[in-house]
Amino acid sequence: MARVAAARHDAQPSPDDGTARKLALLELLAACTDPGVGADRALGWLAGETGVRRALCAVVETERGRLVAIAGHGIGPGDLQRFSVDLDDREHPAVAAMAAATPTVLVDVDGAHRRASLAPLGAGPWGAAPLGDGGANAGLLLFAPASPPALRAARWLARVFGPSLARLQTRRALAAAERRFRHERAQLYAVINAVPDPILYTDRDGRMILANARAEMLFASREDESEGRRRAVALNNMLFSAALSGSAFDDGEAFRHELPLVDPEEGSDLLFELLSTVIKEGPETDGVVSILRNVTDLRVATEELQENYQKLRLAEAEARAERDRLDLIIDSVADPILVTDPAGNLVMMNAPAQRLFAAPADATSEVLAHFRSNDAHFTSFISNLFLSGADLRHRGGISLVDPETGTSIPNEAISGKILSDHGEVVAVVTILHDRTEEVEKARLYEEIARASAELEQKVRDATTELARQNELLRRQHIELEQASALKTRFLANMSHEFRTPLNAILGYTSMLLQGVSGELPPGPRRGLVRVDANARHLLGLINDILDIARIEAGKMPVTLSEFKLDDVLAEIMTEVEPLIGRSQLDVTTELASGIPAVKSDRQKVKQIVLNLLTNALKFTPQGWVRIRTRYDAATNRVAVAVADSGIGVAPDDQARIFEDFRQADNSPTREYGGAGLGLSICRRLADMLDGQIALESAIGHGSTFTLVLPLRLRRR
Repeated sequence: MARVAAARHDAQPSPDDGTARKLALLELLAACTDPGVGADRALGWLAGETGVRRALCAVVETERGRLVAIAGHGIGPGDLQRFSVDLDDREHPAVAAMAAATPTVLVDVDGAHRRASLAPLGAGPWGAAPLGDGGANAGLLLFAPASPPALRAARWLARVFGPSLARLQTRRALAAAERRFRHERAQLYAVINAVPDPILYTDRDGRMILANARAEMLFASREDESEGRRRAVALNNMLFSAALSGSAFDDGEAFRHELPLVDPEEGSDLLFELLSTVIKEGPETDGVVSILRNVTDLRVATEELQENYQKLRLAEAEARAERDRLDLIIDSVADPILVTDPAGNLVMMNAPAQRLFAAPADATSEVLAHFRSNDAHFTSFISNLFLSGADLRHRGGISLVDPETGTSIPNEAISGKILSDHGEVVAVVTILHDRTEEVEKARLYEEIARASAELEQKVRDATTELARQNELLRRQHIELEQASALKTRFLANMSHEFRTPLNAILGYTSMLLQGVSGELPPGPRRGLVRVDANARHLLGLINDILDIARIEAGKMPVTLSEFKLDDVLAEIMTEVEPLIGRSQLDVTTELASGIPAVKSDRQKVKQIVLNLLTNALKFTPQGWVRIRTRYDAATNRVAVAVADSGIGVAPDDQARIFEDFRQADNSPTREYGGAGLGLSICRRLADMLDGQIALESAIGHGSTFTLVLPLRLRRR
């Protein structure tokens, strides 16, 4: 710097020398990574080019909100350290110069400002050039004297050094922020790792973003760990995610939940209390902070406490029950109970005992003799207890008499000693049990045993007869099954045999009607038309019988295809159009919109609906017939209902008309014809298609036959 200043005083530099020095400065600034070093080199260039005697470069410290010096020329280190400007002081000349777009000249200001910040530059005026990259300025260049060459050089220096300084300041701020972030992150990890409870920061689906060491033991694993531990960790993650996904909590509100987990190290069951809170990270993202508190021991202790409490309650209940039972024994037992002292004197007795041992004051001598007799027998029995030595109990028979009637009463007596804490006998408790009923029961038992033996023999005989009847029923069942199979085969064979001549009759009749043998007179032609019609009716009847035989034999095929119900109903309406025209009925269709395609046997569905429609037309003398469709999305089933205003079906006949060869009117003089096979075949076909046919009807109010089918029939 001294050499540059000397050269300036000795000779005026050429334009080429100034450009070279600018290029050299630009190279130095481009390679510089430290703002202080770059500022020092820029001030040296400014002093060498313009003769500036004093200059400093100040930068903005965002955290402190101040403008501080980082390099100086002609200024001592102490003065540089004292240079500090509060950016909130809008009236300060340095703050005002920071807001300018170009270098400015600051005149001398009041002494307070000079002493506070601009004193290192000496007396004014001073040049001030803001340093920045077009946005917020990152620093300020102050120099004195503020000569025109110095201002021009400062303008160029601010233009080339300002962006570099801003970039270096930003880089330094980012480095400081990263160091601060790492430090704070390390502090955060230290804090959460010091917490004994697992802490996790996840998204709403339970994917882990941040966790402490305790949480990683439960929810994180490595590839080199055992298979058992990895499976336990996977199970814990699944349970944790399920708990979060099934939790209904609002943002910012904590949600408590019990979460069972597995210890990955020991494989034991753990129970945690899960406390989760949603934290908003952005307008569309959020996270969940979860704290797990191990309540396994608390749960075990709680369960043990509850168990002990239940045991205590049971013990108290048992004690109360025992006390109540003892009171009941003393007060209500039917057997006599007596308590005596060691000398044999009666101390306490219940009411039944008083009847045997306590003589009333008005008792006769005969009654008193009975009481004394009972007393003597009882005293003798008690003395035997004391003679038995160390035995605490004594059981034996004692014969007493009823004081009122003098009848002998056989009794079983049980006496027990009551000992004190020192082993001394303090009382004797005796219970007398009347054995009169037992003696009578023994006699009755013998009679019952004899009657039981006779009953067992009768049961064996009845069982043998029942087995014989069961065998007879089994053989009859086999014969019925064989007869049914023979009937099915007979129907199938005879149907085929009938169809051969009928087809010939239909063929020849058709040829004659078509005039193959010449034109027929009207009379014979009407006869042939009747023959053709009756032959076709007979062929339809045979086909119905054949269908029943094939269904019963399980040989009726089911051909699955997808079709629209509307198309099937359109075909049916076309086929029965002549019949509708002859009937002069009001036939309408009400087809629901949006019914999906049905996957079933199209021909069988058509056959069922066609039969229901022709029945409605046949049994409706006048009025209307309606066909309705609907789709139930809840059950995934479709329905076709054929309703009419016809004669109706009585409730007693509604189940019978679905049987083979049955009609509501089976009399020989019935008004309507038919073999009674149509509805039977319809119900059998509906069963084959996993559907059903429902009937709602009343006499004189018409009928509604509803075919309900699944939308998708599974292939059999």
